Amino acid sequence: MSHQIAPSILNSNFLRLHDVITMLNNSEADLIHLDIMDGVFVPNLSFGFPVISQINAIAEKPLDVHLMTVKPERYLERYKEAGADILTVHYEACDDLEKTLKEITALGMKASVSLKPATSVEVLRPFLAYLDMVLIMTVEPGYGGQSFMEESYERIKTLRRMISEAGSGTLIEVDGGVGSQNLVQLREAGVDVFVIGTSIFRAEDPAAMIRELKQM
Repeated sequence: MSHQIAPSILNSNFLRLHDVITMLNNSEADLIHLDIMDGVFVPNLSFGFPVISQINAIAEKPLDVHLMTVKPERYLERYKEAGADILTVHYEACDDLEKTLKEITALGMKASVSLKPATSVEVLRPFLAYLDMVLIMTVEPGYGGQSFMEESYERIKTLRRMISEAGSGTLIEVDGGVGSQNLVQLREAGVDVFVIGTSIFRAEDPAAMIRELKQM
């Protein structure tokens, strides 16, 4: 399977959100990435259920929803109702990760977990059987436009080995400072899904940039 591109709309023009989603529908993007931030788990706020629902009403690509929030288990059903297809919770934010992942799956969503840069990938060994995807943050979560952390390559390679050893089909996703400058190297390290915001939405032709990233 070729790698997947998940444009992060946090960097898009929210005054033209309908146009942005229509462009993504017509592009070679595989997923639409939505960053949900609560101002507690990370020092920033983004958007909530009404915006997800409105995006879902016109989106033709699966919604990849990344919760940078405390106690994400409180709202799993609400995210499903709003239109989430893949739901990512943070390892650092869950009191009972296994229970949360099982609930996400039971609700009919794909279950994913994210790790902050300082968290060892080894913590996920007991959970690989419950995970459709792991999102490795390659910057500190909370803000777009940060520089990629070079030490992320080793973390990704270690996680890829763990997944292989477990015989799991878990995908690896990366988010933060990702673009044409490092996509090939990340793919070689074992990444399947690329969350990309700045380089897509600051491009003169975002759809052409998505096509270029897909072909790399």
